[in-house]
Amino acid sequence: MKFNLWGTVEEAKPMGDSTRKMLAKLMGVVGDGGTAAKDVPVADIRLTPVRLDAADLTALTAIVGESNITTEDAQRAPRSRGKSSLDLLEWRAGAAGAEISAPDAVIAPGTDDEVLRVLQYCTEHNIAVVPFGGGTSVVGGLTPFSEDGGHGFAGVVSLDLARFDTLSDVDPVSGLATFGAGLSGPAAELKLAEHGLQIGHYPQSFPYATIGGYAVTRSSGQNSAGYGRFDDMVRELTLVTPVGVLTAGQASPASAAGPDLRELVMGSEGAFGVVTSVRLRVHPVPQVKRYEAFTFPDFATGVAALRAVKQTGTGPTVIRLSDEIESSINLSSGDKAGETQAPPGCMCITMFEGTPEHAASRHTETRELLLAHGATSVGEDPARHWEQGRFNAPVLRDSLLDAGALCETLETATDWANVPRLKKAVGEALASSLNPSGTMALIMCHVSHVYAEGCSLYFTIVAAQQGDPVAQWRMAKQAVTKALTENGGTVTHHHAVGNDHRPFMDAEIGDLGVAVLQAVKKRLDPAGIMNPGTLIGADA
Repeated sequence: MKFNLWGTVEEAKPMGDSTRKMLAKLMGVVGDGGTAAKDVPVADIRLTPVRLDAADLTALTAIVGESNITTEDAQRAPRSRGKSSLDLLEWRAGAAGAEISAPDAVIAPGTDDEVLRVLQYCTEHNIAVVPFGGGTSVVGGLTPFSEDGGHGFAGVVSLDLARFDTLSDVDPVSGLATFGAGLSGPAAELKLAEHGLQIGHYPQSFPYATIGGYAVTRSSGQNSAGYGRFDDMVRELTLVTPVGVLTAGQASPASAAGPDLRELVMGSEGAFGVVTSVRLRVHPVPQVKRYEAFTFPDFATGVAALRAVKQTGTGPTVIRLSDEIESSINLSSGDKAGETQAPPGCMCITMFEGTPEHAASRHTETRELLLAHGATSVGEDPARHWEQGRFNAPVLRDSLLDAGALCETLETATDWANVPRLKKAVGEALASSLNPSGTMALIMCHVSHVYAEGCSLYFTIVAAQQGDPVAQWRMAKQAVTKALTENGGTVTHHHAVGNDHRPFMDAEIGDLGVAVLQAVKKRLDPAGIMNPGTLIGADA
C-alpha cells in the first residue's frame, strides 16, 4: 500500500458528483473531492532521524543478512503508521511540514531462529520491536510509545514478516493447513486453491492484511456467519518471544489439558512476541454461491429476523443488515453514493456457499424465515453488487479526507436484547461530541457478524473537518468508547485494541484481568520491548 493512503495509487477513487453534492448540502464540505487522493512522495515527508548507531545496525545485519535490513525512508514510512483516519490525517500534516515519527530500521528475518536472535539483541540493547504484517491496523497498533508519551527506547525496529510467506503443510483429510504469518489473504487463498481448499476469511482489509495479523487481532471476516471468526479457525500458532519459542495449540482437535494457550496468543497484537506461523482449519472451495437481498421496514424488525436466523441455525454464509441511513447512502458505490438504489427500509444481504444441494436448502430455509419476520425480497442483484464492491469503502475514505470530510469507523458487539440501547447510546455520543463543533454528523450502522446470543454493530461516521480534525475525532472517540463501556458493549469486536482502545481495557476486563495480562507480558517480554503501548500498559 501507499504509505499515506489505504491502498495503492491506482486504487484511489475520486468521489462522484452525487457524493460531493451530498457532503456540501448536509455538512458544508465543499473541498475538491473530485480528484483521487493525492500521491505524496516520501521525499516530501520529514521523518524522525535514525537513532540506531552503527554497532546496532551491524549486529542486526549479522543476524538477517545485508539485504534484509534497511534504514531507507521509502521503507520506514510505510511501516510508521497503520490506516486509521487519524493515521492518514497525520500523513497529511506531514505533507504540510510536520515531522512524523518512524521506526529507525526495517528488518525482515526469515526463520524463527533469526526472529529469536533479533528479539534477544533488542532486549539487551533496549530497542523496541513492532511486528509488521499488512499494516492495516485502524486502532494505532503500529506506533510504540511509553507511559510518559515518549518512546523511552534507544530505537524502534519494524520487524517485517514478509519472508514468512509459505504454505508449508496441507492435510486435506483432516482439513488443516499451515501458513507463514506474513502471507496476505489473497496469497494464502491462491496457494490453498491449488489443493481445492480455501480459508474463506474476508475482512474488509482482505487485499492487504496477513494471516498473522488475522490471528493476533481476532479478525472477523464478512463470511463469519458461515465459517466463524478467524480465532475459530486457528488450530495452532508459533509465537517467538524474547525468552523463547512457544507453540500454542494441541496436537488433537480438542483437549482438556488445562487452559488453552492459544487464547493468550490470539488477540495479543505483538505485545508478547511475534507469531510466525498459523495452522488453520480449512474447507473445500464451494461449488456454488447463491444470493438474495431483502428489505425490512425498520432496523428493529431486521435485527429480530437476523436473530431468528442465527438461533434457528439455517446457515447462511453471509448475512448482514444495514440501518435506514446506510441502506440509502452507500459510500462504496462511487458515483452512485448518496443516491437511493433500493426500496425504502433496511437492506439485508444474504449469501450461501457449498454444494448445489446444501446451498439451496440453506437458502430456502433462511429465505422463508426472513419473509416470515417481515422481509421483502428484492432479488439477488443488491447482494451481488455488495460482494463486488465490499472492499471499496476504505479507498473512498482517502478522497473524503482530502475533500475536508472526517470519515471513520468503529465497531462493537452486544447481546441481542441490548442492541437498541447500545445503538442509541453510540449515536447520541457521536452526535453530542461532533455536532457542537459546527457540523452535522452522518452516522451509519450495520450488523455484519451474528452469534446465537448477540451481534456486532459497525458504525461509519462522516462529518466536516473542523479546526484540528485529529483532536476533533479523538474527542468523539473518547465519548463514544465511554458510551460503549457504560452501555453493555465491547470496546472492539474485531478491530483490536492497539493504542486507541488500551485506556479502556480496565473497564473491559477489570483491574485483575489487566494484571494477569501484564504478568504474562512480564514473563514473555521482561524488558517490555514488544510493541510497547499496545494492548496493555506497563506493570506498575
